[in-house]
Amino acid sequence: MSTETVRLNITLPIAIAKELNQAAPPRKRSQFIAEAIKQRVVRKNKETLEALLAEGYQERRNEALEITKDFESIDLEHWDDY
Repeated sequence: MSTETVRLNITLPIAIAKELNQAAPPRKRSQFIAEAIKQRVVRKNKETLEALLAEGYQERRNEALEITKDFESIDLEHWDDY
């Protein structure tokens, strides 16, 4: 993790603050929060990438089917030889 830091003033629901206090000792809360945020950002970026890839695949689906049809006769040629 980078050694450069920035101080933030955040507001948390009381229940989450209590859970944080139980999960991380006072001098380790910032590190705990930073790691949790990093995990969430990585997961969010992965979800975004997966959505973009799925969208791209759907947009190219018809094109791929047309190419498959164009080469279908060649693909089946000499199939009985195997």
